[in-house]
Amino acid sequence: MKRLLLHTCCAPCICSIHQCLIKAKEYEITGFWYNPNIHPFGEYQRRMMTLGYYSQETNLPVIWEREYFLGEWMEVIKDKYKNKEERCLSCYRLRLESTAKMAKKEKFDSFSTTLLYSKFQMHEKIKEIGQKLAHIYNIEFYYQDFRIGWKEGIKLSKKLNLYRQQYCGCIFSEKERFDAAAEK
Repeated sequence: MKRLLLHTCCAPCICSIHQCLIKAKEYEITGFWYNPNIHPFGEYQRRMMTLGYYSQETNLPVIWEREYFLGEWMEVIKDKYKNKEERCLSCYRLRLESTAKMAKKEKFDSFSTTLLYSKFQMHEKIKEIGQKLAHIYNIEFYYQDFRIGWKEGIKLSKKLNLYRQQYCGCIFSEKERFDAAAEK
């Protein structure tokens, strides 16, 4: 069975992907927690703890990057903070590159990301970044459009009583959430 390192942004996003990959019986899945974009720190901890709970409940092994690299993330997006697309693309690349490096280091066969589950992310750009990094690091990028499992993932996360955040994770997405609520 091939080994897949799956960058995991949060527990609710991995639910249906994990179940889908288990059913396919092609991959031994390991999650990878690396999310320096999540703000504030309390949110970061809450999401990390929720993934820990999910990991225990489902026997999903996880490689944890527990250090909070907020400064590294800020350095990557510092010149792009006014342009949402550039900011998000830089954030995707940072997290996917860390995943590709870890996958290579730990001798996984491929890497992927739960970002491919969200209907709110720039799916084709994530795929493109993953494929470029696969070429650079000489490791397969596993691509699948996991958005088809969106509703199932919501059901599973509710069934497991997982904390379900209301924004992507970064301070900019949190602000957008509150701006949208204020407009209503």
